[in-house]
Amino acid sequence: MRKLSRRDFGKIAGAAGLIGVSTSAFGRFAIAQGAAKVVIVGGGPGGATVAHYVKKGAPNLDVTLIEANPIYSSSFFSNLYLGGFRTLESLNHDYEGLKKLGVNVVQDYATDVDTSAKVVRTRGGNSFNYDRLVLSPGIAMNYESIEGYSREAAEVMPHAYNTDGAQKKLLKDQLEAMEDGGTVIVLPPNNPFRCPPGPYERICMIAHYLKTNKPKSKLIVLDPKKAFSKQAVFEEAIERYYKDIVEMHLSNEIDDFSVVRVDAKTREVETKDGSKWKGDVVNVIPQQRAGEIAIKAGCAEGDWCPINPENFSSAKVADVYVLGDASIATEMPKSAFSANSQAKVVAADILAQLASKDKFPPRFRNTCWSLVAPDDCVKIGANYAPDGGKLAASGSFVSKPGEDADVRKQNYQESVAWYESITTDMFAKSA
Repeated sequence: MRKLSRRDFGKIAGAAGLIGVSTSAFGRFAIAQGAAKVVIVGGGPGGATVAHYVKKGAPNLDVTLIEANPIYSSSFFSNLYLGGFRTLESLNHDYEGLKKLGVNVVQDYATDVDTSAKVVRTRGGNSFNYDRLVLSPGIAMNYESIEGYSREAAEVMPHAYNTDGAQKKLLKDQLEAMEDGGTVIVLPPNNPFRCPPGPYERICMIAHYLKTNKPKSKLIVLDPKKAFSKQAVFEEAIERYYKDIVEMHLSNEIDDFSVVRVDAKTREVETKDGSKWKGDVVNVIPQQRAGEIAIKAGCAEGDWCPINPENFSSAKVADVYVLGDASIATEMPKSAFSANSQAKVVAADILAQLASKDKFPPRFRNTCWSLVAPDDCVKIGANYAPDGGKLAASGSFVSKPGEDADVRKQNYQESVAWYESITTDMFAKSA
């Protein structure tokens, strides 16, 4: 793929809604050096984007990004790696662009936040004072939601649903090692969870791999839900491309396919209706919650963090923002696109506050693309704005069954361009 020029990026970003607020909100801000410290925890689509735009808007500002991993391995587009459309290496990104901008990138694990003293502490024994704190820790796996599942069990029955590259590779290696005629089981979670269409794109991508390489195999889906995102077009794809491979089981009034127990030794799965299933490869996607640091900071109610929708500041803790997957964004789904859009608003809000400037009305957007077969890609999205204490959707769109092949191919090309655009934007690769 050719490298995007700045002009190309501007066109794609504008068309796809990557620019979450007016670009005029990111003019240079006159903030005295040392006047304030901004600390960001989490270097994904939310946190990395905030670091980029806050530092770009106020070069003299002290901006620290705390991220445990030196390489970010994106969850978005990882299903295409399972399907054979991308390499694992193509999902990996470093933080060199942010460092060139002057962001203090700290490779460490944030373990605690003292919101009274405004201090973040790390596993490495470091402390970072802040005037504004941004928490974008993504999700944590709720292993306890399924009896028998654990971090150890995930080394046998991988979830492959976070930024751990080893989990993605483990699932792919297991698919490749399975004999033709084997059985793959995919266990989607109940709502809410990261990337609502994600498990179903994964089902199509694994089915494509099996169809291409191990056509005697089966893929069984045990879903606790009665319905799911983009259901009509996913079901169309399964019927068109994979009807001899995929066996879908959605819960209904009689049968509940919620997983209650797994056995990593036998690779056996038991659902709430009492049925038992055995697979050669079992992809367990458990329930999820906000990353642990957001909970320790006192930002959570239950598993997720309520926010003020006009700027994603915490509804519970002053001078703290929570964005991305960890937040309760009502109708706005947990996705990379959402987090990147929210991050632009957060960055603009921080800069306006510290420089005592007027704020711009927030604009949010999301689009999620899902590849279902070669050159056949579907999408869903909407615009979002604060309304009555919530984020309300407008201009919603979703792919429909029976669309022309050229439309689906264009969707795929659009998604590939978006991937390069958002990762360039997140990690300031043009710096």
